[in-house]
Amino acid sequence: MSNIKEMILSGKTALGIELGSTRIKAVLIGEDNFPIASGGYGWENQYKDGVWTYSIEDVWKGLQGSYSKLAEEVKSKYDVSLQTIGSIGFSAMMHGYMAFDKEGEILVPFRTWRNTTTGQAAAELTELFNYNIPLRWSISHLRQAILDKEEHVKDIDFFTTLAGYVHWKLTGERVLGVGDASGMFPIDIDSKDYNKQMIERFDKLVAEGNCPWKLTDILPKVLLAGENAGTLTEEGAKLLDPTGELKAGIPICPPEGDAGTGMTATNSVAVKTGNVSAGTSVFAMIVLEKDLSKVYPEIDLVTTPDGNLVAMVHCNNCTSDLNAWVNIFKEFMETIGLEVNMPKLYDDLYFKALEGDADCGGLLSYCYFSGEPVTGFDEGRPLFAREMNCNFTLANFMRSHLYSSLAALKIGLDILFKEEKVQADEIFGHGGLFKTEGVGQGFLAAAMDTPVSVMETAGEGGAWGIAVLASYMDNKEDDETLSHYLNEKVFAGNKGIKMAPDPKDVEGFDAFISRYKAGLPIEKAAVQSMK
Repeated sequence: MSNIKEMILSGKTALGIELGSTRIKAVLIGEDNFPIASGGYGWENQYKDGVWTYSIEDVWKGLQGSYSKLAEEVKSKYDVSLQTIGSIGFSAMMHGYMAFDKEGEILVPFRTWRNTTTGQAAAELTELFNYNIPLRWSISHLRQAILDKEEHVKDIDFFTTLAGYVHWKLTGERVLGVGDASGMFPIDIDSKDYNKQMIERFDKLVAEGNCPWKLTDILPKVLLAGENAGTLTEEGAKLLDPTGELKAGIPICPPEGDAGTGMTATNSVAVKTGNVSAGTSVFAMIVLEKDLSKVYPEIDLVTTPDGNLVAMVHCNNCTSDLNAWVNIFKEFMETIGLEVNMPKLYDDLYFKALEGDADCGGLLSYCYFSGEPVTGFDEGRPLFAREMNCNFTLANFMRSHLYSSLAALKIGLDILFKEEKVQADEIFGHGGLFKTEGVGQGFLAAAMDTPVSVMETAGEGGAWGIAVLASYMDNKEDDETLSHYLNEKVFAGNKGIKMAPDPKDVEGFDAFISRYKAGLPIEKAAVQSMK
């Protein structure tokens, strides 16, 4: 306890704050990179005027709330006020669109990764670049705004991601970590900067629209993990901690996306490693040895926080529908007068799924709260269906929803593993789906037909990952790579708990996927009939 108190007083700590889809989490780590305090704040996106968004007010309310709770825990546990920190890092959901004018005012409401209204722009840019440009990428949103002749386009002085916005307001620096930047615009792996040829093509494309800016003028500068990205200003310190306890001048690492922090949190930045992050959305990141043979609309090419090429399969939907069903069971328990312990309820229902048939017994579900580009949906409708002669049990019901949360991901990963013959020596899982030991992990192993490991730190997630990136910036030795730092100073040989796929579950998941693909017209009909 006294050692931790001394670390806090002397500033030998690192703070990471990540703005996730449903929770903003702050984690403070010590010299050994283990968490010593945390704080959180729950929030939800809003669907307003046809746009999935979060308000700017909620961004700052959430940041201040998560930091305040962390500072309170530091005071309670160690009897010390949090006034200085060795280094800080901010991360958030990747992609989306935040555009600002010269006065720093946001021009249109924040458009998150969840929006799928950029089909025309994404298709046009994919053809122009011969490079997959997904619907949710920032450049797709910008191009679509131009195509739609939105009034605000002429006034853009800067556009960035959520993490880039928070970092800018706290430091004054318009920068972005390369991993997050790779979800705004394609990165050239050799230069580890935006692809210049593609920028030139884009500028030529939009010249007819009389845009008063060039793309490089409004994009954030790209930085690599370990580089200094500025310091906390006086205004920034007050914005993060309105009590005035936190001092300015703290160095801040490059802001990153949740994909990059997930790779860091699972030690998956080296070639032939990979990870799966499963929460509100689900995505898999496989660090490649070489480029893919062709363009696949189901697969994005992004980078690690230190600039290595990554194949990313990103699915918009994962646990939202699953959580909604768990809440129905909660409501039922409350209705009959039972006390509800939510962690236990999740565990009990997840463990029940293990008793189900390997193929879910003829049950089928689609967890599409929003569109799902991997399967070709611009909009989604949560849907459950079953055959007349199915084995309709609670175990199969829960299993079908757990399978569904990974189904679109499996479709994309099958391309990587079966068509491109990509190899991955290690796959790590992290996020809410893996909190119940052995359930989500086992089903993911079955979906991928490869062993999956989950580390003890997986529950800390991206907030811990960005704290580690901040620590790396502050404590790395000369020319020490991120992979070396993670292996030797963070994980030190910890490989987590590995789970091999059960052959029966692999066969069962394949059968479920066949039924899932065959049933996609049902989902399409639901979307069309429930406008």
